[in-house]
Amino acid sequence: MGRNALKMMALFILMVVCFCLSIIMGTVQISLDSFWGVALESIGIETTSPISKGERYIIQSLRLPRSIFGMIIGSTMAVAGAMMQGLFRNPLADPGLIGVSSGAALGAAVVIVLGVSLPLFPTVTLPIFAFVGGVAATIIVMRLSMTNGKTNIGNMLLAGIAINAIAGSGTGLLVYVADDEQLRSLTFWTMGSLGSASWDNTPFLIVLALLPALVGLTLGKTMNAFLLGENEAMLLGVPVEKIKYLIIFLVCIIIGTSVSLTGMIGFIGLVVPHLCRMIFGPDNSNVL
Repeated sequence: MGRNALKMMALFILMVVCFCLSIIMGTVQISLDSFWGVALESIGIETTSPISKGERYIIQSLRLPRSIFGMIIGSTMAVAGAMMQGLFRNPLADPGLIGVSSGAALGAAVVIVLGVSLPLFPTVTLPIFAFVGGVAATIIVMRLSMTNGKTNIGNMLLAGIAINAIAGSGTGLLVYVADDEQLRSLTFWTMGSLGSASWDNTPFLIVLALLPALVGLTLGKTMNAFLLGENEAMLLGVPVEKIKYLIIFLVCIIIGTSVSLTGMIGFIGLVVPHLCRMIFGPDNSNVL
């Protein structure tokens, strides 16, 4: 435990260093004096450092929200990936396996290509449709995987592959009928980007992605029991069906929110849990 604590401390320090570098480095270089000046001012401490309006805008309105988004989305996607690999007991499982990413992509494509707009919320139509598309895909997968009132993991895997294929076909059809401008917008969205990060969206990200991920951190011991198989986990007193629903719900909310705000960012949910297992071992409590 002491060795793992030191490893976690080292990774935390590395994260802080990367966070600071992401604000300082870029097309416009920000000096350390300006960075610390803005940081101190944000917590109410006056400073004598000369900070231009341009530097203040870049730090507060552009780079700081994007760095916070990157840190939260990266960590929550990794937690979602670890939960999916523990649920399926498959090292190749990732958060998109249950169709949430492809469903969100289809929802976004509908808005971009067909020009759908919500009368009361025109500026957030795309995130809302992407989120609803991801949740709807997950609900369909869950319903298709039910057998005699219980969720079958094998059926869920097959249903997820099928829904991913169907949603991908729908997105491909919309890409076919899109004009050049719509195709460009759709391509950039599916590539994933932190460019839409803002202080207005941060509360949604914290409530709908970070909080569910924190709930997922408590499932380490339960997921260790899952490694023995569902029957053995049930004999150990684990409410297997409830835990399945909880994990799928948490992953759906985390990935649906992340994809709706930043587009499709892949690879993190698959690879980061493996890197953590290489560092901390197979115990899911440490991995999460």
